[in-house]
Amino acid sequence: MSKEQIDNQAIQRLADGTVKQKNMLTGTEVWTVPGRGHRPLTVPTQSVEPIDPEKHGEYCAFCENRYLETPPEKARIVRHEDGSWQKLRGLSASELSETTAEFRRIPNLFEIVSYKYWHLNHGHVPSEAEHRRMAEYLASSEGYDHVMRVVKMRLMASGKTAEEVDAMDDSQLLPEASGFFSGGHDLIVAKNHYEPGGQSTAELASSGTLTPEEHYQYMKFTAEAMEDLYGLNENVRYVACFQNWLKPAGASFDHLHKQLVAIDAHSVQTDAELGRLRRDPEIYEKIMKVAVTRGLILAQNDHAVALSGIGHRYPSVAIWPLGPSYNPWEATEEQMRGVSDLVHAIHAATGRDVPCNEEWYHRPPDIASPMRWRLLIKWRISTLAGFEGGTRIYLNTIDPWGVRDRVLPELRRLRDEGKIADMRLGDECRISTDDLS
Repeated sequence: MSKEQIDNQAIQRLADGTVKQKNMLTGTEVWTVPGRGHRPLTVPTQSVEPIDPEKHGEYCAFCENRYLETPPEKARIVRHEDGSWQKLRGLSASELSETTAEFRRIPNLFEIVSYKYWHLNHGHVPSEAEHRRMAEYLASSEGYDHVMRVVKMRLMASGKTAEEVDAMDDSQLLPEASGFFSGGHDLIVAKNHYEPGGQSTAELASSGTLTPEEHYQYMKFTAEAMEDLYGLNENVRYVACFQNWLKPAGASFDHLHKQLVAIDAHSVQTDAELGRLRRDPEIYEKIMKVAVTRGLILAQNDHAVALSGIGHRYPSVAIWPLGPSYNPWEATEEQMRGVSDLVHAIHAATGRDVPCNEEWYHRPPDIASPMRWRLLIKWRISTLAGFEGGTRIYLNTIDPWGVRDRVLPELRRLRDEGKIADMRLGDECRISTDDLS
């Protein structure tokens, strides 16, 4: 297949201005029709009010003064006065308030794949270390009260009445807590609900309002948790990692957090990508070549590149690590900083008012093929409807060039103001397919 054929298969603009795209990894077909891309990105805020300073740290259950409303945390990242960072593990309930976590790793109260799923389908039970951690946590009155309160909260949220829950004894309640110590669905929760110094409820703290250093710690902590979840038991075959920002993108809380979910099968995306990679070992190089030749490279540093996504249901930006393929937890500090800086910059350029998903794609450890880690930031600014459902052709309101034209000016402004890390932008970038090897 010639270079022109590859380019036209991936993306082409027709005479009337319609842009047709096909995702080279999934086969998803996307059209952008002229005149439909001028809608605003942001979703109107229903009500903007002054921030009540007396509620600082208590705006939602993820806030720092409400640690006891979430399940016992697995780890936290704290920042010391000298600027150093430290990971703390195994804190007791009484120790939770002794430090302020910049980021916390906590079990999801409402798991997608539950502890009971792993236990009943795979015979999963807590490890010796997890048994010991649970026993030690419950040994104190603070820890016991914390666990019982959260267990009862979940049971009532699941449909039981207060009377039914009150009638349950410890032998019935304690098994419900096993997932807090040996479950496979975790959250990485950031400290701030609103941006420091913010004055109104419109000033939510987002990925883009973190500093580059804070965002690096957030990314690194997430990658470490992903590796840890692969060790949950021998039946874990994939750990999904994603971030839902704002309710239109699926967030339950407008408080910054990522999610990690261990599952017992490869994702559909993984299997589809693996099949295409085996049929065409140069597929990644071809995708990069299309992005370069069509002017869709947004930003670059020594370790990663950001490009407008091709063939996605929503306007998207993809961040690809450069060099030989590796998994998130295998990244060196320099590699992780490079990837993090670009992810942070794209979030900052997108803006905190835009609902979006951040999705991580990586190689499952039981796969030998060199699948590449990459991240996708999707702007959730449209709703799939009947046309898409009936044709499996998706209408994306902004084509990749439109994404480029919206993002690049913001990246330049943010770089000039020192709000993102230094990087090469647009025409300053020098990318070749050799950068992927």
